[in-house]
Amino acid sequence: MEEIAIEIKNLNKEYKNILAVKNMSCKIYKGQTIGLLGPNGCGKSTTIGMLLGLIKPTSGNVIIDGKNMESNRTQLLQKMNFISPYIELPKKLTIEENLKVYGRMYGVQNLENKIIELMEMLNLNEFKKKKTGELSSGQKNRVSLAKAFINDPEILLLDEPTASLDPDVGDYVRSIIENFSSNKKKTILIASHNMNEVERLCDEVMMMKSGKIIDKGRSIDLITKHGRKNLEDFFLKIVREKK
Repeated sequence: MEEIAIEIKNLNKEYKNILAVKNMSCKIYKGQTIGLLGPNGCGKSTTIGMLLGLIKPTSGNVIIDGKNMESNRTQLLQKMNFISPYIELPKKLTIEENLKVYGRMYGVQNLENKIIELMEMLNLNEFKKKKTGELSSGQKNRVSLAKAFINDPEILLLDEPTASLDPDVGDYVRSIIENFSSNKKKTILIASHNMNEVERLCDEVMMMKSGKIIDKGRSIDLITKHGRKNLEDFFLKIVREKK
């Protein structure tokens, strides 16, 4: 029987009488990589914020590894990590200093060795003494990945992990995520607007619109079900449909 990594039960988030997330319910199983699709403003980032316990739901529950996030947040966050383009690492610290800070926050054992491993994996050695605020977008993205891997998380939440990257760097980052997923059997949720990225990395897709999950399944099944040629066509069909 498959083990549930993340369970969302009747989740709602209201801002000033507007429901950003509406009665969301779903299960994500251990070892799955799930794509969370939807137009800007549909509730993807808010959902990820609630999964991390950074945003308090108006109602409903987030269950991680069988435990309620709201009442077990400190314990559960030890086995999770995330990337978001809206959250930058401290700009005045070097790459090495940033990873030491986050490694200590997570209580990582053999931290020096872990940092060396991540530096090599993400080709960061030549920049390790450089301040994060002085890095290019691609370099910052790789540092964010290193931070996300620092505690070897069981659950990884990625909000637009390759946004604003050129095709070459974006492909490199996707390869790193792919390798992490296949070698470690981790649970990954990816919010993305890059359809090729989602098809490449994700076992299944959840499509959000106006705060709701309106369809889910394997990419190929959703494409066939909606009579589209590819995932991008499916996305456009759903987004453009009237309520």
